[in-house]
Amino acid sequence: MKTHPYDRLNPDMIIDAVESVGYLSDARLLALNSYENRVYQVGIEDAQPIIAKFYRPGRWSEAQIREEHAFSLELAEAEISVVPPMVDAHGSTLHRYDDFQFALFARRGGYPPELDNLDNLLVLGRTLGRIHAIGRTQPFAHRQAISVQRMLRDSCEFLLDGFIPKDLIDAYASLTSDLDTLTSTLMAEVGDEDLIRVHGDCHVGNILWRDDTAHFVDFDDCCSAPAIQDLWMFLNGERHDRQLQLSELIEGYSEFCDFDPRQIRWVEALRTLRLVHYAAWLARRWEDPAFPRSFTWFNSERYWADHILELREQMSALHEEPLQLI
Repeated sequence: MKTHPYDRLNPDMIIDAVESVGYLSDARLLALNSYENRVYQVGIEDAQPIIAKFYRPGRWSEAQIREEHAFSLELAEAEISVVPPMVDAHGSTLHRYDDFQFALFARRGGYPPELDNLDNLLVLGRTLGRIHAIGRTQPFAHRQAISVQRMLRDSCEFLLDGFIPKDLIDAYASLTSDLDTLTSTLMAEVGDEDLIRVHGDCHVGNILWRDDTAHFVDFDDCCSAPAIQDLWMFLNGERHDRQLQLSELIEGYSEFCDFDPRQIRWVEALRTLRLVHYAAWLARRWEDPAFPRSFTWFNSERYWADHILELREQMSALHEEPLQLI
């Protein structure tokens, strides 16, 4: 039976790893909702529990993880509401135990923001404006950049090689080829000056809302991308609703950082890249036992038929006029 690297990450190893950094655990462990990495709340003797994040082996280089940490710390030093990794007595945020790289974080409470509340969107926009004002001061040296090649072409190639059902292969290949043409045309407008350091995965699950403040967590997917990448995932509903939401976000954002309205043209292209990349992400992780257990609906005939339908809807969206600021 094939094993996965995370099979070795048992409770004893987790506690030993945390204690190797100088903490004394009370042996209380709580697995948190994370699939790409493994994340645990670890009880500490006579202190508040801490969060231990064990990075997926082989995904990021040490330099990429350290750059993620440095970005989070830079934001925290600017008094922006993020949850950065804890710094040890030697000034390090990244630790190694056995074959695992891991980091520790303070435990923070909160709940996902309500996106139907325009006041919340204003706060989110302000916070992202502050994050991006820092993000544009210097580039990433090691983190990846958003791209059609990586997110769409490479993903399609992987999916067509053993995941797409045979009777859907031709339809999927033809559809994604057309989407490639459309998204490539739009993303060709993105210049080097548009690429800044961004969170990269701004969905409500990565925001802890507390005391009317948005605390951004999990910079694991931080990357070089246009600013709109951190804004578009907050948009939902009918076109008029999305325009109201976008306008509120940009109103808050512009208090701290300039926004180039031409980036609105890239929203549907970025959404298309994410949809294809997400399907490929699940497929690439299918040998991790946690994925078949948690994503029981994936890789069925119904899933792929629905996925193709969703991509056809994206084809229509790519031909629509971009949203407008109200």
